[in-house]
Parts: sequence; C-alpha cells; structure tokens
Amino acid sequence: MLDLNNIKVNKEDIEKKYRERGAEILLDSIIELDAERRRCIVKSDELKHLKKEVSREIGVIQKSGQLPADKIEHMKEISQQIKELDTLLDELEVKIREQLLFLPNIPHESVPVGKEASDNREIRRWGNPPVIKFQPKTHIELGTSLGILDFERGAKIAQTRFTLSKGIGARLERALINFMIDIQTRKFHCIEVLPPFLVNRTSMEGTGQLPKFEIDLFKTQDPELYLIPTAEVPLTNIFYDEVLLLSQLPVYLTAYSPCFRKEAGTYGAETRGLIRQHQFNKVEVVKIVTPDTSYDELEYLTGQAEEILRRLNLHYRIMSLCTGDLGFSAAKTYDIEVWCPGQNSFVEISSCSNFEDFQARRARIRYKPAPKAKPEFVHTLNGSALAIGRTVVALLENYQQEDGSVIIPEALLPYLDGVNKIEKNEGMF
Repeated sequence: MLDLNNIKVNKEDIEKKYRERGAEILLDSIIELDAERRRCIVKSDELKHLKKEVSREIGVIQKSGQLPADKIEHMKEISQQIKELDTLLDELEVKIREQLLFLPNIPHESVPVGKEASDNREIRRWGNPPVIKFQPKTHIELGTSLGILDFERGAKIAQTRFTLSKGIGARLERALINFMIDIQTRKFHCIEVLPPFLVNRTSMEGTGQLPKFEIDLFKTQDPELYLIPTAEVPLTNIFYDEVLLLSQLPVYLTAYSPCFRKEAGTYGAETRGLIRQHQFNKVEVVKIVTPDTSYDELEYLTGQAEEILRRLNLHYRIMSLCTGDLGFSAAKTYDIEVWCPGQNSFVEISSCSNFEDFQARRARIRYKPAPKAKPEFVHTLNGSALAIGRTVVALLENYQQEDGSVIIPEALLPYLDGVNKIEKNEGMF
C-alpha cells in the first residue's frame, strides 16, 4: 500500500510510474476523498468544541435554578451532527483504504522501462547448457516413460494440471525440499518455519494478493480461508500489526509449502506437465529488514537462490523484470530462469522481489530505529529458493541419458541414500 501523503505530494510522478507499468491510473479520486475526509474532521472538531461550550453554558444556567430547554435541544442537535459526521468519516476511511488496496507498488528507479517480458533485461548468466548428442526429450516424456510422473491419474483424482509423483519421483521432490531447506538454514542462517497452508483474508490483503487477485485463489467457504499461493503469505504475516526492535532485524525466514493457484490465464504448452500446475511444492525465503539495507538484501537473496542451481550444476540466467512485467506488490524483481533442453528454452524457476514498505503498510509491520523513536515501516522481500516442480523439470531434461535414464546430480546423493540414477521401474503401477 502506498503512503497517502506521498500520493498527494507526488501525484504526477506516481501516475507517470503507473503508465510505465502499463496502467492508466488517475489518483484524483483518492485525493478528493482524502480532502473530504479532512473537511469532515475539521467540521467534527468544530462541533465538538461547540458542544463543550454549550455544555458549559447549560451548567451555568442550571446552577442558577433555571432549565435551559433551548440549550439542551441545541446540544442534542450538535450531538446528532457529530454522530452523522463520524459515520461519514468511517465510510470515507473505508473508501480510501479500498482504493489504496488496489494501487500497485511504484517501480524502483533501477527497473528497466518496458511493456512486456521481451523488454526484461538480462543481468548475467552462469554455467553452460549440457552437451546432448541426441534429440532431448521433455520432462513429460521422461517422467512418463520412467514411471515417476503420472499426469493422467493426477487429473483423474482431481482435474487437469494436477500430477501424481511416484516412487523415486516422489522421493526426488522430498530430497529437493530437504536439500534446499538445508542450504537456507545452514549456509544462509534462515529460521525454518512450518506455517499454516490456509490463511485468512487479512493475511492475503497484507501481502497484496487481495483484493485484486481473488479470482486466482482457491478458498474454503465455512470458514472463509484461502489456500496459500506461496509461503510468502504466512511468513510475512507472522509479524502482522507488530512493532519490532532494531535489534531483532534483519529477520530471515524459510519454509517449504505446497502452493495452490488457479492460474486462470492461457499459457499454451506451459499448461502441460509440471511447469504450470494448480498445486506445486516450493521453498520460500522471506526477509524483514530496515529500509536502508533492502536493495543489498535483494542481491543477497537472489544469490541464495542461485546457490542451489550452482550446486546442481544447472545453467541459468538472471533477468531484471521491466516495469510492464513487474508484479503488483513489487518495487523490483529478479527472475531466475533455468535452461531446459527439452523445452529448448529458459524457464522461470525463481522470482526474488523487494517490496520496500508496500506490504509493511498493508500489514502494519513496523520497527523502532531507537528505543524511544517513533515506529517506522520495515521493508519486506521474498524469493523462491526454489520451485520444486520446475527444478524436477530442469533435472530430468538436463541430466537425461540416451537410454532414457536420468543421472542424479552429486549434491543430491546424500538425500537419496546414494541412488545415482533414475531408471524405468517395470514394477511401478
């Protein structure tokens, strides 16, 4: 959520930034609502002052033994006017907040200006694509032929874009989760959290999924709870409406969770296989930091995701998202894209973002820079480290062999009891 005072002072600049996002958002309405709110406050204060004066006059008259009926009637009229103004003020506060909740974040000055993904800027690459001297298969072909991925039964149990992982396929996902969590906790000193996988509406508003993206979310009806689209939601909202001490910052958190998304858009070939599922596993990192450190922390966070890909020896590139491709809540985002030979393309496997104080304002997460200082808003960041299903895609396609088997990278051997190759299991159902 944006600072309303900033909107009033920098209206034209913010509208320009929104146009760079590809959104024609005019801020006159919210500014006028705030002006009306302020007029109501002034009028209410005047009436409350007048009420005190009339009350004092009534007291003086009553002491003389008279009954000031006209003054008492006037007092009732003033009280009714104050009540009506207070009701109007409450309504205006709700309208202002509703409009603020629909306003996206302002892109950081370093974000490249552009309209779509093709305008994203490549920052760097690491590694090289594997040399494959045969026609590479897709993870769909490999997973099906090896008997470790069952797309038909996943759809039978639920619907399309749900997958059943079996045998070594299921073990591989579990191994990747443990591998990634171990890196974040042991090397990068994150605190591991196992959060709720359903959250309330307030939590979804806090991180920016609601109210704008309700159509994309799965939810229960009684009680109304939302299945999380990412562990970012519960991790960030741990500190909802809290004031932290400077000594408590920075906070580094990591969590595994299943993620649930309707993914209502059309993505062509991406809807087949593991790349875009309604349910998928992911390891997330969330950071709660002071404003002066957040952009250094974004670089560090991106490195935390890169570390996993390097240990798995997977070729990748870092892309700085342009203004038109930036997520609703983000001020700046790096996407990490891994090379997938079966797709013959790079596939997004991680997204690392700095939200500055956008989420903190919505969730009222603050800190005290000094013991007696006025609380200020923290900055929040989050990044995937990594999406498990897409990591499976990358491993199957990069480590495939001509006979259809798949080599397990050395870094994962301790997590799979030394199993170093995935081969077809004739006994698998």
